[in-house]
Amino acid sequence: MVRRLFDGPSGLALFRENYDADGLPPLSPAERAALPGFSRCIACGRCDLGEAERIAASRGAYPGLMTVVLASSRSMPDFDAAALALSHVPEAVLAEKEQTCPTGVPFRELARFVRSKASAARALALDGEGSAPADLALAAAAASPAAALGPSSADRAAPEAT
Repeated sequence: MVRRLFDGPSGLALFRENYDADGLPPLSPAERAALPGFSRCIACGRCDLGEAERIAASRGAYPGLMTVVLASSRSMPDFDAAALALSHVPEAVLAEKEQTCPTGVPFRELARFVRSKASAARALALDGEGSAPADLALAAAAASPAAALGPSSADRAAPEAT
């Protein structure tokens, strides 16, 4: 009985045994430390100003930056879906949106985190099942015209945070 308590996987090995099938990769200490910054969103909507063109162009994949941030920072999301949504927002736009956010959500850092975890989750799926259907969606997103959209005229005209 006592032996059974101490035999078998523990720590990271136990985590992987429990969560790899769910596509939930473990967090590094640095990622864990960054999570509170991602959770500062107060849902004010400023980051969604000027996003209508990108939302429409995404054909439902991108619901707006605020929704992606809230979903990505409140629980471990479907990282593939979040990465697909963020593929519609160029890095320069994320940097601009950081300047208007009243709570200082680090949008670019959050996007890197989400993309990294999506990649790790896909690797888990490939290890366990031999193929990952989300790869097709992400491949389609990579070919999306998001970079061509850049900042919209509404982004350029959006009032700055005071």
